[in-house]
Amino acid sequence: MALACLLLMQFQIKRHKREKDEYFRQNGGLKLYDEMRSRQADTIRILTEKEIKRATDNYNEDQVIGCGGHGMVYRGTLDDQKEVAIKKSKAINNAWREEFVNEIIILSQINHRHIVRLLGCCLDVDVPMLVYEFVPCGSLSEFLHDANHRSPILLDLRLKIATQSAEALAYLHSSTSRTILHGDVKCANILLDDQLDAKVADFGASTLKSMDENDFIMFIQGTLGYLDPESFISRHLTDKSDVYSFGVVLLELMTRKRAIYTDNFNRKQSLSYSFPSMFNQKRHHTMLDPEITAGAGMVVLEIMAELAVHCLSQRGDDRPAMKEVAERLEMMRRLQLHEASAHENNQCVYNYGGSSSVVLPFDEATRGTIDMSELVEDLAR
Repeated sequence: MALACLLLMQFQIKRHKREKDEYFRQNGGLKLYDEMRSRQADTIRILTEKEIKRATDNYNEDQVIGCGGHGMVYRGTLDDQKEVAIKKSKAINNAWREEFVNEIIILSQINHRHIVRLLGCCLDVDVPMLVYEFVPCGSLSEFLHDANHRSPILLDLRLKIATQSAEALAYLHSSTSRTILHGDVKCANILLDDQLDAKVADFGASTLKSMDENDFIMFIQGTLGYLDPESFISRHLTDKSDVYSFGVVLLELMTRKRAIYTDNFNRKQSLSYSFPSMFNQKRHHTMLDPEITAGAGMVVLEIMAELAVHCLSQRGDDRPAMKEVAERLEMMRRLQLHEASAHENNQCVYNYGGSSSVVLPFDEATRGTIDMSELVEDLAR
């Protein structure tokens, strides 16, 4: 009997190992190894399920930091004491498996200070898992909308977060070897580090082309209020889909309302519909967050509102490219810095219709003389 039990245990161990090897092969582990060898790259780490379980205390519920339609995100600590975020997805289809390793190879090459870095993956499981750097201060959604910790947020900080997020998306669209679409731009996917710098997360994993009807319905629910109308009809994402969703993020930063919010009459409203409607009636000022309208930034807010509405154009071809959005936001930051400086020092506010040049107290990277009337005109185009 003891011998029979021993043989049975050995059989189960071998079967378990074969099963893991098969998962590893199905999930493209061999191809990933070959790519790493050919590129002599060590930027991506392949972890075993045993290491993942150890890092998450066997998927302890106390370690969960995010939960959505696509799966769970755990906070974990690897054996080298590095804190990470581990994304454990729900079941995936075979079409997605074929693209998984290609996505890992591309994502592992991304190096941008405002994008959450992919550190590794686990492939010897039925559904592969991704391991990202851990960003400590939660999401922009929590920062803006958490009723329990609501505190004033200066316009300067909101502009910084918007600019950094736009720069990250522009990098994905145009600065990598292959255009990468985020596909799920929203405040919940913009994280904040301990300096309140933005880091775009959870990109490269959402593609409408491989979704069946149930997956598409789940995707719609997860992106309610952010989804581009053209993508809703065609089930096809483009770079302009990200621009549309980012326009909603801009509105959240300006109004401090959620993408789907409750108005004064207790009715559910979509920010992407109500704000452009109010903008066309020139009544959008009533929707802006009073915390930032009381300062000296109304000119910047007006230009920012126009940019957000431009991003929300119904036709994708009418929307700006993400690179243009990032450039315009950076110009707004400069304009806001000048306005705030002039306001604090009780300086005379310049005439926007004039032509006088002033020296702005920028940091060393942006210090210089600029014609403010030209800057305002450029932003207004």
